[in-house]
Amino acid sequence: MISGMLLFDKPPGWTSHDAAQAFRRMLPKDTKVGHCGSLDPIATGLLILLVGPLTKLQARMQKLDKVYSGLLRLGVQTDTGDIAGKVVAEKQVPPLTIEKLRDLLISHQGTLEMPAPAYSAVKHQGRALYYYARKGIEVPPKPRKSTVHRWEAVSYEAPILSHRLSCSSGTYVRSLAELLGERLGCGATVLTLRRDSIADFSTNEALCWEKAKEMSRQELLAALARSFDRLKESKILFA
Repeated sequence: MISGMLLFDKPPGWTSHDAAQAFRRMLPKDTKVGHCGSLDPIATGLLILLVGPLTKLQARMQKLDKVYSGLLRLGVQTDTGDIAGKVVAEKQVPPLTIEKLRDLLISHQGTLEMPAPAYSAVKHQGRALYYYARKGIEVPPKPRKSTVHRWEAVSYEAPILSHRLSCSSGTYVRSLAELLGERLGCGATVLTLRRDSIADFSTNEALCWEKAKEMSRQELLAALARSFDRLKESKILFA
Protein backbone atom coordinates (compact mmCIF):
# COMPACT_ATOMS: atom_id res chain seq x y z
CA MET A 1 0.00 0.00 0.00
CA ILE A 2 1.37 3.43 -0.95
CA SER A 3 2.04 5.57 2.10
CA GLY A 4 4.40 8.33 3.14
CA MET A 5 5.08 12.03 3.48
CA LEU A 6 6.23 14.70 1.06
CA LEU A 7 7.74 18.03 2.07
CA PHE A 8 6.73 20.44 -0.69
CA ASP A 9 7.90 24.00 -1.30
CA LYS A 10 4.62 25.51 -2.50
CA PRO A 11 5.00 28.12 -5.24
CA PRO A 12 2.97 31.37 -5.30
CA GLY A 13 -0.44 31.23 -6.93
CA TRP A 14 -1.17 27.67 -5.81
CA THR A 15 -3.70 26.73 -3.15
CA SER A 16 -2.83 23.90 -0.78
CA HIS A 17 -5.54 21.88 -2.51
CA ASP A 18 -3.80 22.49 -5.86
CA ALA A 19 -0.61 20.99 -4.42
CA ALA A 20 -2.35 17.88 -3.09
CA GLN A 21 -4.15 17.44 -6.40
CA ALA A 22 -0.93 17.78 -8.43
CA PHE A 23 0.74 14.93 -6.54
CA ARG A 24 -2.45 12.87 -6.53
CA ARG A 25 -2.32 12.85 -10.33
CA MET A 26 1.23 11.47 -10.19
CA LEU A 27 0.23 8.49 -8.04
CA PRO A 28 -1.97 5.46 -8.74
CA LYS A 29 -5.71 6.13 -8.99
CA ASP A 30 -7.59 6.61 -5.71
CA THR A 31 -4.41 7.23 -3.67
CA LYS A 32 -5.25 9.59 -0.82
CA VAL A 33 -3.19 12.79 -0.57
CA GLY A 34 -3.88 15.39 2.12
CA HIS A 35 -2.12 18.55 3.31
CA CYS A 36 -1.33 19.63 6.86
CA GLY A 37 -2.27 23.29 7.21
CA SER A 38 -3.33 25.59 4.40
CA LEU A 39 -1.14 28.23 2.83
CA ASP A 40 -2.77 31.20 1.09
CA PRO A 41 -2.21 31.45 -2.68
CA ILE A 42 0.16 34.42 -2.28
CA ALA A 43 2.23 32.46 0.26
CA THR A 44 5.13 30.16 -0.53
CA GLY A 45 7.05 27.63 1.48
CA LEU A 46 6.68 24.42 3.39
CA LEU A 47 3.56 22.35 2.91
CA ILE A 48 3.49 18.85 4.39
CA LEU A 49 1.62 16.37 2.20
CA LEU A 50 0.58 13.00 3.61
CA VAL A 51 -0.12 10.04 1.35
CA GLY A 52 -2.25 6.92 1.88
CA PRO A 53 -2.79 5.64 5.45
CA LEU A 54 -0.47 8.32 6.77
CA THR A 55 -3.24 10.88 6.18
CA LYS A 56 -4.45 9.78 9.62
CA LEU A 57 -1.62 11.92 11.04
CA GLN A 58 -3.09 15.05 9.48
CA ALA A 59 -4.82 16.41 12.59
CA ARG A 60 -1.73 15.78 14.73
CA MET A 61 0.67 17.46 12.32
CA GLN A 62 -1.57 20.48 11.84
CA LYS A 63 -0.98 21.30 15.52
CA LEU A 64 2.79 21.63 15.14
CA ASP A 65 4.52 25.00 15.64
CA LYS A 66 5.49 27.01 12.55
CA VAL A 67 7.97 29.67 11.49
CA TYR A 68 7.16 32.31 8.87
CA SER A 69 9.05 35.17 7.26
CA GLY A 70 7.92 37.89 4.90
CA LEU A 71 7.08 41.52 4.28
CA LEU A 72 4.31 43.70 5.70
CA ARG A 73 3.09 46.82 3.90
CA LEU A 74 2.30 49.54 6.42
CA GLY A 75 -0.25 52.25 5.63
CA VAL A 76 -2.61 49.99 3.69
CA GLN A 77 -5.61 47.95 4.79
CA THR A 78 -7.29 45.37 2.55
CA ASP A 79 -10.45 43.31 2.85
CA THR A 80 -8.46 40.04 2.90
CA GLY A 81 -5.56 41.10 5.12
CA ASP A 82 -3.07 40.62 2.30
CA ILE A 83 -2.04 42.51 -0.80
CA ALA A 84 -4.18 40.26 -3.03
CA GLY A 85 -7.32 41.83 -1.58
CA LYS A 86 -9.19 45.04 -2.28
CA VAL A 87 -7.72 48.14 -0.66
CA VAL A 88 -10.27 49.53 1.79
CA ALA A 89 -8.13 52.22 3.46
CA GLU A 90 -4.82 54.02 3.02
CA LYS A 91 -3.20 56.21 5.67
CA GLN A 92 0.09 57.97 6.16
CA VAL A 93 2.65 55.90 8.02
CA PRO A 94 3.99 57.68 11.13
CA PRO A 95 7.75 58.14 11.57
CA LEU A 96 9.13 54.81 12.76
CA THR A 97 12.49 53.31 13.64
CA ILE A 98 13.45 49.66 13.50
CA GLU A 99 13.97 49.79 17.29
CA LYS A 100 10.39 50.96 17.88
CA LEU A 101 9.04 48.29 15.56
CA ARG A 102 11.08 45.61 17.31
CA ASP A 103 9.65 46.65 20.66
CA LEU A 104 6.13 46.70 19.25
CA LEU A 105 6.40 43.22 17.76
CA ILE A 106 7.90 41.85 20.98
CA SER A 107 4.92 43.25 22.89
CA HIS A 108 2.66 40.90 20.89
CA GLN A 109 4.48 37.77 22.05
CA GLY A 110 2.47 35.40 24.21
CA THR A 111 -1.06 34.02 23.99
CA LEU A 112 -3.35 36.14 21.84
CA GLU A 113 -7.03 35.98 20.91
CA MET A 114 -7.77 37.46 17.49
CA PRO A 115 -10.66 37.12 15.05
CA ALA A 116 -10.00 34.76 12.15
CA PRO A 117 -9.70 36.60 8.82
CA ALA A 118 -12.92 36.89 6.83
CA TYR A 119 -11.16 35.13 3.97
CA SER A 120 -10.15 31.95 5.80
CA ALA A 121 -11.15 28.29 6.04
CA VAL A 122 -12.52 28.68 9.58
CA LYS A 123 -16.07 27.33 9.61
CA HIS A 124 -19.38 29.07 10.37
CA GLN A 125 -22.48 26.86 10.24
CA GLY A 126 -20.56 24.28 8.23
CA ARG A 127 -19.15 26.65 5.61
CA ALA A 128 -15.76 28.35 5.39
CA LEU A 129 -15.70 32.06 6.22
CA TYR A 130 -14.44 32.87 2.72
CA TYR A 131 -17.75 31.54 1.33
CA TYR A 132 -19.64 34.27 3.18
CA ALA A 133 -17.02 36.95 2.49
CA ARG A 134 -17.20 36.35 -1.26
CA LYS A 135 -20.97 36.77 -1.15
CA GLY A 136 -20.80 39.88 1.02
CA ILE A 137 -22.60 38.16 3.91
CA GLU A 138 -21.60 39.31 7.38
CA VAL A 139 -21.05 36.65 10.05
CA PRO A 140 -20.12 36.96 13.74
CA PRO A 141 -16.38 37.24 14.46
CA LYS A 142 -14.67 33.91 15.08
CA PRO A 143 -12.07 34.45 17.86
CA ARG A 144 -9.02 32.18 17.65
CA LYS A 145 -6.46 31.66 20.40
CA SER A 146 -2.84 31.18 19.41
CA THR A 147 0.63 31.69 20.83
CA VAL A 148 3.30 33.93 19.37
CA HIS A 149 6.60 32.49 20.59
CA ARG A 150 8.77 35.10 18.91
CA TRP A 151 7.99 37.99 16.53
CA GLU A 152 11.03 39.81 15.20
CA ALA A 153 11.36 42.96 13.09
CA VAL A 154 14.25 42.11 10.77
CA SER A 155 14.54 45.36 8.81
CA TYR A 156 12.48 48.42 7.90
CA GLU A 157 12.48 50.65 4.84
CA ALA A 158 9.30 52.69 4.97
CA PRO A 159 6.64 51.55 4.36
CA ILE A 160 7.91 47.93 4.14
CA LEU A 161 8.66 45.89 7.25
CA SER A 162 10.55 42.61 6.99
CA HIS A 163 9.67 40.26 9.84
CA ARG A 164 10.08 36.72 11.15
CA LEU A 165 7.47 34.91 13.24
CA SER A 166 7.59 31.75 15.34
CA CYS A 167 4.11 30.70 16.45
CA SER A 168 1.67 27.97 17.34
CA SER A 169 -0.81 26.38 15.00
CA GLY A 170 -3.88 28.52 14.36
CA THR A 171 -1.94 31.79 14.11
CA TYR A 172 -3.02 33.94 11.17
CA VAL A 173 -0.26 36.26 9.97
CA ARG A 174 -2.89 38.40 8.27
CA SER A 175 -4.63 38.94 11.63
CA LEU A 176 -1.31 39.88 13.23
CA ALA A 177 -0.62 42.35 10.42
CA GLU A 178 -4.01 43.99 10.97
CA LEU A 179 -3.42 44.10 14.73
CA LEU A 180 -0.07 45.80 14.16
CA GLY A 181 -1.72 48.25 11.76
CA GLU A 182 -4.28 49.15 14.42
CA ARG A 183 -1.56 49.76 17.00
CA LEU A 184 0.29 52.02 14.56
CA GLY A 185 -2.91 53.78 13.52
CA CYS A 186 -2.16 53.44 9.82
CA GLY A 187 -3.21 49.91 8.91
CA ALA A 188 -1.02 47.11 7.59
CA THR A 189 -1.35 44.17 5.23
CA VAL A 190 0.68 41.12 4.24
CA LEU A 191 2.81 41.80 1.18
CA THR A 192 4.70 38.49 0.99
CA LEU A 193 4.70 35.41 3.20
CA ARG A 194 6.84 32.29 3.34
CA ARG A 195 6.51 29.34 5.70
CA ASP A 196 10.09 28.41 6.54
CA SER A 197 9.49 25.47 8.82
CA ILE A 198 6.99 23.27 10.64
CA ALA A 199 8.41 21.79 13.86
CA ASP A 200 11.80 20.41 12.74
CA PHE A 201 10.83 20.10 9.06
CA SER A 202 12.13 22.95 6.87
CA THR A 203 12.08 24.24 3.31
CA ASN A 204 15.76 23.24 3.06
CA GLU A 205 14.63 19.64 2.64
CA ALA A 206 11.46 20.37 0.64
CA LEU A 207 10.79 19.40 -2.96
CA CYS A 208 10.09 22.20 -5.45
CA TRP A 209 7.58 21.71 -8.27
CA GLU A 210 10.20 22.10 -11.02
CA LYS A 211 11.97 19.03 -9.68
CA ALA A 212 8.85 17.12 -8.67
CA LYS A 213 7.20 17.28 -12.09
CA GLU A 214 10.27 15.64 -13.65
CA MET A 215 10.14 12.68 -11.29
CA SER A 216 8.93 9.29 -12.50
CA ARG A 217 6.31 7.46 -10.47
CA GLN A 218 8.99 5.07 -9.22
CA GLU A 219 11.14 7.98 -8.04
CA LEU A 220 8.16 9.47 -6.23
CA LEU A 221 7.35 6.14 -4.57
CA ALA A 222 10.98 5.82 -3.48
CA ALA A 223 10.79 9.30 -1.92
CA LEU A 224 7.66 8.27 -0.03
CA ALA A 225 9.39 5.15 1.24
CA ARG A 226 12.35 7.19 2.50
CA SER A 227 10.03 9.57 4.33
CA PHE A 228 9.40 7.05 7.10
CA ASP A 229 12.98 7.49 8.32
CA ARG A 230 12.41 11.25 8.48
CA LEU A 231 9.18 10.76 10.42
CA LYS A 232 10.96 8.48 12.89
CA GLU A 233 13.63 11.16 13.41
CA SER A 234 10.95 13.73 14.20
CA LYS A 235 9.20 11.30 16.59
CA ILE A 236 5.84 12.25 15.01
CA LEU A 237 4.95 8.56 14.58
CA PHE A 238 5.42 7.98 18.30
CA ALA A 239 3.90 11.15 19.72
